[in-house]
Amino acid sequence: MLRLIPAPASPNLLVGTTTADDAGVYRLSEDLALVQTVDFFAPVVDDPYWFGAIAAANALSDVYAMGGRPLTALNITAFPSSTLSLDVLAEILRGGAEKMGEAGVILVGGHTIEDPEPKYGLAVTGLIHPDRIITNAGARAGDRLVLTKPLGVGIATTAIKRGMASDALIEQVTVQMATLNRFASEAMLEAGAHAATDITGFGLLGHLGELALASGLAATIWAGSVPLLPGILELAAQGIVPSGTPRNLEWLGARVTMDPVIGEPLRLTLGDAQTSGGLLIAIDPTREGALLEALRERGVLGAVIGELGAGTAGTITVLP
Repeated sequence: MLRLIPAPASPNLLVGTTTADDAGVYRLSEDLALVQTVDFFAPVVDDPYWFGAIAAANALSDVYAMGGRPLTALNITAFPSSTLSLDVLAEILRGGAEKMGEAGVILVGGHTIEDPEPKYGLAVTGLIHPDRIITNAGARAGDRLVLTKPLGVGIATTAIKRGMASDALIEQVTVQMATLNRFASEAMLEAGAHAATDITGFGLLGHLGELALASGLAATIWAGSVPLLPGILELAAQGIVPSGTPRNLEWLGARVTMDPVIGEPLRLTLGDAQTSGGLLIAIDPTREGALLEALRERGVLGAVIGELGAGTAGTITVLP
């Protein structure tokens, strides 16, 4: 679809749509640029407060993935006021506002429309130095891949919708989705990461494929090293997966080579459509330890799950 839109021509557009990155970056001066993004979606949990917090964390994540600092935000809200109490809307907005407050982001306005299904998210503006942007195109051959949140969110939220998720899983996945990627972003900047992206709707494999393609590299994933939410493989084995997950894997097609010993539940989880997932960071192996330590100091998961190297750009090999 983006091919139908005329490509912008400006020397100040530092990151646009060509590499499918997480946010756009526009240079204002030699030492200052804007990072801009927008994201919103329908509820992934039943509690309206937590839905608002998760949607806000998800939208802010795109700025963190670029290494930027989110500054202001606008609410984007759709709500069926004729069928749901406005108290529900108030809780959604409260959840979003408190998450923005945690991030140090100022809410400057927004827009609401009538819609049969609730939807909520943010348009976010952040700041970044033009020379310190972490894009998905900066990875180098030999870089290690580090993931900062477990996979399986899409499977877990599908189980919640079907009434098949345990209370423990509901609590864990809710807190995980509402957790900002702020500290993970700080850690990758401190350690000198080459590239990054956040794992959302296209799943780990989809977003890794974009990063590898933009960087002109091939990727290898060590499936046994990928952190998963508890019980996710058992749910996937029962066919409890979001509709976007099979589409993700179909879209990737032959670009992914999967070792035959990897079962279908794990294959589905690697392509699982996430909400407010972690950062996937590419870093030189000599800086891997520094990144893991910086993440640990901030209480953030750091799992080394693969590496990048020479090969057909955008292809992924998944090993046990």
